[in-house]
Formats: sequence, C-alpha cells, structure tokens
Amino acid sequence: MTERRTKVDFAHCMKELVDVHFPEAVVIKLVMDNLNTHTIGALYEIFEPSEARRIAKKLEIHHTPKHGSWLNMVECELSVLARQCLRRRIPSIETLEKEVSIWENNRNSERICVNWRFRINDARIKLLRIYPTHQN
Repeated sequence: MTERRTKVDFAHCMKELVDVHFPEAVVIKLVMDNLNTHTIGALYEIFEPSEARRIAKKLEIHHTPKHGSWLNMVECELSVLARQCLRRRIPSIETLEKEVSIWENNRNSERICVNWRFRINDARIKLLRIYPTHQN
C-alpha cells in the first residue's frame, strides 16, 4: 500500500515482491492492471540497469484485459475486503496496512476461492468480438 501510484512506488513494490516475499521463486507470475505506471520500464527508470534486469527476469507479467468478465472475481474480492475490513474510518496508512495484511493472511490461510461459473464455451460466445479466433 502506498499513498500514491507512481513509477517509484511500483518499482520498489516489485523489488520487495522479488527480494522479500518470494526470494526463492524462479518466476513470479504477476497479474497486473493496465495502469500507466505499472511497466517494466519503471524498474529501469528507478534502479541501475543490472538491478532492474535482475528484478524483471523474475517477473512473468500478465496484464488484465480491459474488457473481460473474469475481472469480476477481483471486484468480488475487493468488495469482500471493503465489507469485512474497510467499512470504518481508518486513521492512518500504517493502520490500513496492518488491517489489510491481517485480512489478507486470514483469507489466504483459509484458502478462500471464488467459485467462478463462467465456462469456456460461454466465454467464447460472449467475448467473441473482443477475442476473435483464427478462421481457416
């Protein structure tokens, strides 16, 4: 959590992800939104090239589609976060970080999942305009 959403914040977050949270990982598969500050180029703007490359090599980035109903899963999870954790005045970013971290750890330890019912065949029909298939 940061007060802003800058390239500096993003670059330091990626470094922390690689060095603190998943130091043993060969590859970290990262699903990211399309915010203009969320780019690998931000690493090169903030860190020395060798450090930026080291971090970037561990990241396999998948950007979320701008249109796609599977994003509803994320929206559902954020809604749960808002209802269970954020429905009150939180006095500081430090308190917010602590509260969200506790909530996140509980969700992860309970292995909470989204039971998604949007099937592949339905998606192929509904999202045909967005993701056309190659025709012979």
